[in-house]
Amino acid sequence: MNDPASDAPSSLTLSPKKSTRATFLPSIINTVAFYIIALCILASVVVCILAIWDFAQRDTLWRLATSFLVIAAGTGLFAFLNVKFGERKDS
Repeated sequence: MNDPASDAPSSLTLSPKKSTRATFLPSIINTVAFYIIALCILASVVVCILAIWDFAQRDTLWRLATSFLVIAAGTGLFAFLNVKFGERKDS
């Protein structure tokens, strides 16, 4: 009988690591994106707490929350597209 394990190679062949594709340095873009998104989340939480305690108007809460959501989504999308569609950098 044929044993499937006997047909397998005895060692794995590792392919060389692909070079990073990005228009800008991904590490810098990811760091900046992280801080912008974290700032948006922090500011949204502060405004939500202010609105709960009636120190901010409800209209202000929704405008600020949606504005920060758009900024955070745009920043995350930019960081994703930077890597996805950037030029290949060969080292």
